[in-house]
Amino acid sequence: YCGVFGIYGPGLDVARLTFYGLFALQHRGQESAGIAVADGWRVQLHKGMGLVPEVFDGRTLAELQGHIAIGHVRYSTTGTSHPVNAQPLVFRYARGTLGLAHNGNLTNAARLRRELAAAGAVFQTSTDSEIIVNMIARHAREEIENSLLACMDEMAGAYSLVILTPEKLVAVRDPHGFRPLCLGRLGEAYVVASESCALDTIGAVFVRVDNHD
Repeated sequence: YCGVFGIYGPGLDVARLTFYGLFALQHRGQESAGIAVADGWRVQLHKGMGLVPEVFDGRTLAELQGHIAIGHVRYSTTGTSHPVNAQPLVFRYARGTLGLAHNGNLTNAARLRRELAAAGAVFQTSTDSEIIVNMIARHAREEIENSLLACMDEMAGAYSLVILTPEKLVAVRDPHGFRPLCLGRLGEAYVVASESCALDTIGAVFVRVDNHD
């Protein structure tokens, strides 16, 4: 399945809240866990193999300072069980730094990978997620929202994504809602998660679930 979580919460300890959100989603993936945090200027990342409490402790969470965070727990669907395939993926491209956490599968992944590789893309992982990374980079002239819309025109399958830049949190689900995302509020903060149990764990109020056209 994999589980994804995202929060935009100025003034909050977003890394710790993401930790608890991922802990609630642990049943969706036990292979690896990761959190990326943005503070308006930079993106920091910590990830590793194992369960959420094995990958993170008080020290690592304290080092992840910012007001935007995304997190991921992985269950292998495509790609081998290897540290390089742990998420979120954080990369630099023409518009700066971007972090991505992905749940789902692209049914046209093989074709997209061949086309991107033929155009010069370099792949370091064996996951569908890196295909999306390269597609975003290919549309780097666009703002991230427009870039994602262009990518979705080419992507087929069931997926949900949480993406951060140094300044933004963006949540995406496939046009048919096969991989829905729950939206919640924690005071003035916005929260998205694969399941509402992650919202409950951090005390966020459920707003809606996006799971239809």
